[in-house]
Amino acid sequence: MARRQRESLRPVTPRERATLARIARATGERVDRVQRATVLPEVAGGGSFVQAARRAGFRSGTAVAVLVRRFNRRGLAALSIAAGRGRKPTYAAAARARIVATAQQTPDRRADGTATWSLGTLERSLRREALPRVGATTIRRVLRDAGNSYQRTRTWCPTGTAQRVRKSGVVRVVDPQTEEKRG
Repeated sequence: MARRQRESLRPVTPRERATLARIARATGERVDRVQRATVLPEVAGGGSFVQAARRAGFRSGTAVAVLVRRFNRRGLAALSIAAGRGRKPTYAAAARARIVATAQQTPDRRADGTATWSLGTLERSLRREALPRVGATTIRRVLRDAGNSYQRTRTWCPTGTAQRVRKSGVVRVVDPQTEEKRG
């Protein structure tokens, strides 16, 4: 025996119906949005939640019931994925900036035990100071995203720059063709 549907679909306006039809036909649209846009007109036409779910590719009528409830409250915004999905960023912008700033400083020979940063020494230093769980892979990704690369001189420098020792002291050299070479 079939269950009674708890909440029926509110009347769909002609503008909403046209938008749903456009999304359902779109080939460049996300598959989940197309599924949702296919289900709603079918339910509005008097179809049951279970039948509409099967035709659109949902696994159960419960998923359609949840979608109908969201559509009744939020309108076409119900087609988008609800907030809270996906992995949250582990390190915020402030932590990422801290990683980049630490890598661009000269290490303290006594405290860090090195004259130049390696990923291991950078990891130990950051764990000691502020980020107790940061790993070398995360540090590498953050530095690459910030436009830095590991140089032969065992230092992290912005890509396209290098520090050279001259008679007058340490000089920073910039390659004007950096962007062309990246491509």
